[in-house]
Amino acid sequence: MPVLTRPVLEINLPALLDNYYNLQKLAPNAIAAAVVKDDAYGLGAEEVSAYLYKYGNCRHFFVAHAVEGANIRSQIPEAIIYVLQGMGDDNVSLFKRYNLTPVISSSEQLIFWKQNRITDIKPVVHIETGLNRLGFREQDLAGLSTEDIAGFGLVMSHLACADVCGHFMNVKQLDNFIRLRNQYFKDIPASLSASDGVFLGEEYHFDMVRLGAAMYGINTAPNRPNTMKAIVTVKAPVLEIAPLAQGEYVGYSATYRADTQRNIAIVSIGYGDGYPRSLSNVGKVYLHKNHQRSEIRVIGRVSMDNLICDVTGISNIEVGDMVNILDDTYTLDNIGQDAGTISYEILSRIGKNTRFERRYLK
Repeated sequence: MPVLTRPVLEINLPALLDNYYNLQKLAPNAIAAAVVKDDAYGLGAEEVSAYLYKYGNCRHFFVAHAVEGANIRSQIPEAIIYVLQGMGDDNVSLFKRYNLTPVISSSEQLIFWKQNRITDIKPVVHIETGLNRLGFREQDLAGLSTEDIAGFGLVMSHLACADVCGHFMNVKQLDNFIRLRNQYFKDIPASLSASDGVFLGEEYHFDMVRLGAAMYGINTAPNRPNTMKAIVTVKAPVLEIAPLAQGEYVGYSATYRADTQRNIAIVSIGYGDGYPRSLSNVGKVYLHKNHQRSEIRVIGRVSMDNLICDVTGISNIEVGDMVNILDDTYTLDNIGQDAGTISYEILSRIGKNTRFERRYLK
């Protein structure tokens, strides 16, 4: 049995591509843009972008910051890279060097763009329709000149409640978006929906949809069955197996006490790797061995580097075995629910952690 010490993060790129295609089929008349911000939700923006560009023929990508666009430009040389947070003094040189397209969300950003515009780039205008986050408010749109409006290449907004199909905010924002577009940006391509909006139907698709969370396997609407493939598997090695006497305590703060003689396994993953501390005495991991799947409970407090797990009654577990923390049956959505958070946060925290051995399945 090999002696292993590091947790492993596996990213299934063909499964991600299948998700991209399946979402694209739901909005066949719209451009399918890929959202690769936050390092592709922690899964590696360079690898994800390159794969979608080469095998998915994706030519439109969204990032949050210019530095993210700069990092992926060499992988997607002919693509349009949109920067959601816009252009400012801290990144204008990156926009110019890497031919990035800003999303302009305020009059101040528009003024800055006019002072630093880039030849052959038509920025995106972001309008506020009900989320009350970034975007031009309606009272500000009246101040745009005809020349300003003609200079934009896309008008976009963002839905607040698209994860709930029948939510009143969806219709409210759709109506606002159509009204404002018709009044100010009638001849400009439009984008309203991110991943969850794709499932709301054709009237929400417009000219471009922005595919993010669902493409990465996350169920963007908890009340709807998840039709996306899981693309992330997290495994961690068993470092030690030991007996735990009746009455003995486990872990920091002694939050678990054995009511009978138990056996425990120490697993090499913890909150320092992005595993939620809220899963103390709640979480579970899985051993796949000899064609059997065994559920193993996490007991005691989650440490920075380790989990303590109850393996009483699991006779075939050994030091060096890899247990599954996340897989296609215990998914990001499952662990997010058990941890009292959302799958987006779990993916981002785990994906960006540098302590994992990262493997891309191609």
